[in-house]
Parts: sequence; C-alpha cells; structure tokens
Amino acid sequence: MKIALLSYSTKPRGGVVHTLALAEALAAAGEDVTVWSLGRGGDTGFFRPVVPAVRVRIVPFPDGPDGETVGERVLRSIAVLREAFDPAPYDVVHAQDCISANAVGRCVRTVHHLDHFTTPELAACHERAIVEPYAHICVSRAVAGELAAGWGLTAEVIPNAVAYERFAAVDPAARERWRRELGRYVLTVGGIEPRKGSLDLLEAYALLRADHRGVRLVIAGGETLFDYRDYRARWAARAAELGADPLVLGPVPEEDLPALVAGAGAFAFPSVKEGFGLAAMEALAAGVPLVVRDLPVLREVFGGAARFAATAADLAAELAVALTEDAPARRAAGRDLAARHTWEAAARRHLDFYRSL
Repeated sequence: MKIALLSYSTKPRGGVVHTLALAEALAAAGEDVTVWSLGRGGDTGFFRPVVPAVRVRIVPFPDGPDGETVGERVLRSIAVLREAFDPAPYDVVHAQDCISANAVGRCVRTVHHLDHFTTPELAACHERAIVEPYAHICVSRAVAGELAAGWGLTAEVIPNAVAYERFAAVDPAARERWRRELGRYVLTVGGIEPRKGSLDLLEAYALLRADHRGVRLVIAGGETLFDYRDYRARWAARAAELGADPLVLGPVPEEDLPALVAGAGAFAFPSVKEGFGLAAMEALAAGVPLVVRDLPVLREVFGGAARFAATAADLAAELAVALTEDAPARRAAGRDLAARHTWEAAARRHLDFYRSL
C-alpha cells in the first residue's frame, strides 16, 4: 500500500512527532510511506532524522512579507502545499492537521483535538478540514465524542503511542547533568501559549514556591505557527508581579529531551484543551510523577497514573504532593500504561482502518 502522510510543519510539535513515528511504524510493517511537509524558516528536513525506509518530501515555504497576518500565512501554507502535492500515486492520503487537509482535498484526517478560532481564515480552514475528509481518526474517545456531537461524524479511535524505550532507558549520567544544572525542577513541555494553560501554571508555581523555595519551574518547547506574543507578554508581566523566575528553555534538541524529562521532580500538564497528551505520556515512560488538568480526555487517557487539578491552586497542591510523596505504585502504573501504547500496535490499527475503506 502506498501511503502519504501530511503535516504542516517540520518542527517538534505533538502532531509532527505523531506523524513521523506513525510513518516509521507503517514502513516497518512493510508499507510504502512518504511524509510530506512544508519546510518553514528554510528547513530542508524534520527536527530529527527519519529512518531511510520513509520517503520525505519537504516543500519549501519561505517567510512571507512583513506584516503578514496569521490568516494570510495559513492561506499561503495551504496554497503552497496544494501546488506541490500530487495525490495520484497514493492509495491513502492521510492529513494530520487542518492546513494539510485543506491542501490535499480527498483524504483521511486525524483530528488530534478541536479548536475554536476567531480569525476568519483559521475558522474556515478548521471547518473544512473536518467536514470535507471522507474518513476520520481520533486519538481519544473524548475527541471522537466531540466530533460526533458537533458534526454528526463517526471517527475511528486509535490512541496515540509513545517511544517508550527512549524515555524509560535514559542514561543516568545525562539525567543527573540536568539535575546538577537546574536543581530540583517541575517541567512542562509545550511552550507558553493559551492552550497549554501557561498562566495557570505560573500562578500555581508562585503558590508552590511558598513551601518549596528550592523548586524551579522549567518550560521547554514552544514551536508554533501562531502569534502568541501578546499572551507571552502578559505571562512575562505576571511572572514579574509574582516575583517568579521560571526558566524558559525554548525548543530543546531532540537528543537532550528524554534526560531533561527524566530529571524532573514532577511533570506539569495543565492544558485546557488536548486530544491525548503525548508529552505527558513520555513523562510517565520516564517514571516522573504527573499532574494534569482535570479534563475528560486526560481522565480517559491517564486514569490512575496521574494526579488531576482543575484550578491553579489545585495544581500547586498536587505538584507539592507529587514532589514529596514517594509513590512507587503510581510510577509503576505510569510506566506500564506508557509501555502499552506502542507505535507498532498503532500502525496495525491504522492499516486495518485503511483497508476497511
């Protein structure tokens, strides 16, 4: 079977991580797989090497003119990818986001999570990418339920997977290097943006420091298509008001990320909207105590392996417990949960679904 998987970016976002890992697992199962993506900022490849069995096609996407809005950039992204991509050679065309789904026409679409946009171009892109694909996959039952309730669509539920060994078998020396450099820290991965609940995490950190002064908040990641400068400015201003001093690392090299995760005293995942929570599952694979937002989707995915918090105060309280309570049973449950989410199994289920079409 010839399969095209399409993504809007080469940067390390959850959907892009998913796309590459699924492509490699499908290729390992003997399928002919090509990954297509826009190459933003001069990128000629993805944020990490891709196994040779997977073909990679990067479509150059130069920076736009000064003053280009997010909506204009989205429309230009769709047009550039549409011009470059020919669906004719493929048995399955599978888009992983709204930009690629708008670009390729008839396709299978994975809906990782549902958004609510006010920018007209983004709202239209989001809507078309839901209603026009002929088949849908969701990575959780909760998101599939949203798709059914909002659009009357039935989606196949195929949970995300995790590169378990990469996070479970971290070199202890690399982990300890992060601990020596950063001290004791709470980690979150995903940058500073509204969907990630960054302001709530900042408020929680200020509360946490009252009793745990030696603990640092570390924020990694943050590659995004969107312009969150106003939100980040509010976040920085609030950090100054609170006297907080979080460490913002930005994107972390792929080879350094597992040790950074494994070195954390706790992992915070206060997103207000998620489809699965891949970064949180990676933390469980590393044996790190996990505190997440109390959302139905995260209850579904993590169950008893995580602690749940609805407010900033709750988040501070649960992080305090996670940092101080030795809970080997919960850590073991987390590792076991992560180990069950394999890309091999996800690839098999995708192939069964493709064949059913």
